[in-house]
Amino acid sequence: MTDTITDDIDELIPASHISLSEPPAEKAACIESLLDLVVESGRVDDRQAALDALMEREQETTTGVGMGIGIPHAKTEAVDRPSLAFTRSEAGVDFGSMDGEPATLVFLILVPKEGGEDHLTILSSLSRALMHDDVRERLQEAEDESEVQDTLREAIA
Repeated sequence: MTDTITDDIDELIPASHISLSEPPAEKAACIESLLDLVVESGRVDDRQAALDALMEREQETTTGVGMGIGIPHAKTEAVDRPSLAFTRSEAGVDFGSMDGEPATLVFLILVPKEGGEDHLTILSSLSRALMHDDVRERLQEAEDESEVQDTLREAIA
């Protein structure tokens, strides 16, 4: 990866990592559903290790960042390249955010264990992009996976 994660949004978050269906309402099940998108694309060597890393991170501190956003994330040896997955929820998923609002936009980030810089770059770029009301609205209203990718490509540029 380089300084910007927009170099190849299609590589970071291929269409197969995007679910526009209502996710499970419970946080752990929602995280597992996003993880399974990445597993099914062949990017995770050890599902349980990846899940353990995600759940361990959840126990450290909330990944609900507020404004209806949840970003569960982990560094793990179970992946060999950074991957991002996305879903959205009408009902919202309780990610324990400081503002008490449920997450309606949920991104899952997995990076290789030694990918500390990539991890921070992805997390900070995504967080900055999601601060904008129009970006969150476009993600909520996207009609297909390519609209999600286009929104992220433009917002993170």
